[in-house]
Amino acid sequence: MGPEVTREAVRVLRSVAALHGHEFTFDQQLIGGAAIRQTGSPLPTATLDACLASDAVLLGAVGSPDFDSLKPVERPEAGLLLLRRALGGYANLRPAISCKAIAAASPLRPEIAAGANILIVRELLGGLYFGEPRGTTAENGNSVAVNTMTYSVAEIERVAHVAFTAAMKRKRKVTSVDKANVLETSQLWRTTVERVALEYPEVALDHMYVDACAMHLITDPRRFDVLLTENLFGDILSDEAAVITGSLGMLGSATIGGEVGLYEPVHGSAPDIAGRGVANPFGAIASAALLLRYGGGLDREADDIEEAIQVVLNDGYRTRDIASDGIGYVATTSEIGERVAEAVAEIADVRHAYHAV
Repeated sequence: MGPEVTREAVRVLRSVAALHGHEFTFDQQLIGGAAIRQTGSPLPTATLDACLASDAVLLGAVGSPDFDSLKPVERPEAGLLLLRRALGGYANLRPAISCKAIAAASPLRPEIAAGANILIVRELLGGLYFGEPRGTTAENGNSVAVNTMTYSVAEIERVAHVAFTAAMKRKRKVTSVDKANVLETSQLWRTTVERVALEYPEVALDHMYVDACAMHLITDPRRFDVLLTENLFGDILSDEAAVITGSLGMLGSATIGGEVGLYEPVHGSAPDIAGRGVANPFGAIASAALLLRYGGGLDREADDIEEAIQVVLNDGYRTRDIASDGIGYVATTSEIGERVAEAVAEIADVRHAYHAV
């Protein structure tokens, strides 16, 4: 459903451009399953070249079980990992914010989730997903699979600085997630984060084992401000954090630190609902707001999109995954995109009228 949700994000970006006098040029390229079907590669050279030549990349979801029989290096996910490495972004920012309008969509009781506002900062280019050696071999007729988790001080330092810098603009608290009781990589992670923290005396730092963090995300999410994690832990915890918002479809993300930023919704490709007009585009639209903020320095325009999302939700518009019985209007993917674009225009009109007075 990548093309469906990114189409609506682009619609909203075009609305922002028209309202604020910007000029955005869009170039659509293939990646993942669609690229495999048309070119045989999960990341065609033309796509990679176009991404490297751009100012920002807005990405749709890439996976499908149709390709599970392929070798790992030939699957859609391999194209995504190659793109991340090529663009060089090492810090993935994933906000998870409780929204009162769709509190009923969350499995958490409202008194637990209400007011939760977490920024997960996930290291994106290290750990098990990229470590070597990796692969499957046969030893005496027995298959053996190996993945390697590696981290260097430099890799940890740079993502830690992103987390502490973000915390300075928020509640000034960083929770670093690791498994230092059993993993040497986590022990290095913890000591390195503690050293970086000395440069940010205004920010409170605490440490939490990943299993405990998974529990507290569900039982007391308001205790967190910025969560700093390595690659695998961040992947899992950020998906779990979707319960705070009510749906994985609500989460956007920004990958920064490289030559070109990468912006994508957190959810997967959901091939079972692709093409039916029921996909949730809010995560992709939220990713477009992050693109403007981190990729273009357009904070006001990003604020407008995020406010417009809240307006549309408050007006009762829902996609199927966040709909509650008898509450609101269940809209199609394109209807949500159209309504958010309209709300952006309404917000801009109100601001213009205010300044005119």
